Amino acid sequence: MAKKPNDIGDLSFEKALAELEEIVRKLESGAAELEASIELYERGAALKAHCEAKLKSAQEKIEKIVVGEGGKARTEPASFD
Repeated sequence: MAKKPNDIGDLSFEKALAELEEIVRKLESGAAELEASIELYERGAALKAHCEAKLKSAQEKIEKIVVGEGGKARTEPASFD
């Protein structure tokens, strides 16, 4: 059976994506019963949101790369003020 959605926050992007791909395979196979399919779909939606948030965070970090004195690159945290 699917894991609880609240453990998703602890997953790395790679682990969340791998689990999401496995869920997609299970759903596409049509082998899961209706209730199990609903649980898998809910977990998949939560994993998708988690992966999107991780990607957005990475993108914001990359966008904040700043070239300092001497041409040395550094990063600054994104500011949402």
